[in-house]
Amino acid sequence: MDELKPFVTGIDHVGIAVPDMDEAIAFYRDVLGLELYHEETNESQGVREAMMRAPGDTGGTAVQLLAPLGPDTTIGKFLARRGPGVQQVAYRVTDIDAATDALRAKGLRVMFEESGIGTAESRVNFLHPKDAGGVLIELVEPAVPPR
Repeated sequence: MDELKPFVTGIDHVGIAVPDMDEAIAFYRDVLGLELYHEETNESQGVREAMMRAPGDTGGTAVQLLAPLGPDTTIGKFLARRGPGVQQVAYRVTDIDAATDALRAKGLRVMFEESGIGTAESRVNFLHPKDAGGVLIELVEPAVPPR
């Protein structure tokens, strides 16, 4: 994927589906020492999410906790099918549109025709897991300036 390489700048976060957000935040905070730095409800994706990082890490890789707003949401269905656990790996990109075009040029499927709005007003799209070894890959172009 030579055309994609210039766009990926790092791993943005690992998304973990959880049935109880408060319990999950407490675990990652109290057991692993991570700090909650962003929390929001994304009604359009049917999810409550919390971003957690190692203390003092202001721009590195995060753990994204994802709790469903209902059983018929993407995360609700994931939990019913697979239980709690890793739901996706997200890569930070410099240009979501160029990265998506590069994937399509390779014959790979992206989930959305147009990029959507993700956490903290980032722009996101997803690479279909069937084209990525069974892994749901999220591409994230952080909002400028990142919130």
